[in-house]
Parts: sequence; structure tokens; C-alpha cells
Amino acid sequence: MANARRGEVDATVAGRPFTLCLTLGSLAELEAAFALDDLGALAERFAAGRLGARDLARLFAAGARGGGHSVTEAEILAWPAATLGEVVSAVAALLAATFGDAPPNPPGPQAA
Repeated sequence: MANARRGEVDATVAGRPFTLCLTLGSLAELEAAFALDDLGALAERFAAGRLGARDLARLFAAGARGGGHSVTEAEILAWPAATLGEVVSAVAALLAATFGDAPPNPPGPQAA
């Protein structure tokens, strides 16, 4: 069962249960995969709502690994197209659990 305080979400895709969670490591992995410099840019990219099949597979795989599952992007891309709705719903829930309604603003130096 997912722990919402940790940013985990439960998902079932193709009859298989998953707990998804984006860890700091998986966020760093996604920054590199999307050639972005920081979490703000990553959140903005996702908030734009224009994700391709490879993007969805990357996000789902990163979340699944963060939740303790051994699954690769290639495995997800091999799933039948009929699972698309389940993957989209799972990724949307994962992004909401991770970023909430607004892009993250990491704390920085405060102006005096």
C-alpha cells in the first residue's frame, strides 16, 4: 500500500500492481534524460502536459524503480497500447504526488 507522505501512489497496469515513487535519484535521472538543469525545469516540462510515449515510459519506470520494482523503460514500451490510459493515470497521479499543484521551489538564500 502506498504511503502518501512519501509521495507514493498505487497503480495497476495490465493487471500488475505497482507502487510508484520519485526519489531524489530518479529525479536526477529524469533531469539527465530530459537534458534539464534543475527540478524547476523538470516540473515545468511535465506541467506543459505534452508527454510522448517515451516520456511516459521513462516517468513510469523511474517511479516504479523508486517504489521498489525492477522494470525498465523498454519493458514498459513493449506493453500493449491498450494500457496507455492506465499508464497516463498512474503518471499523472505520480507527478501530482511529487510536485503538487505548483512546480517545486527549492529553498535558497533569503534576501535580507
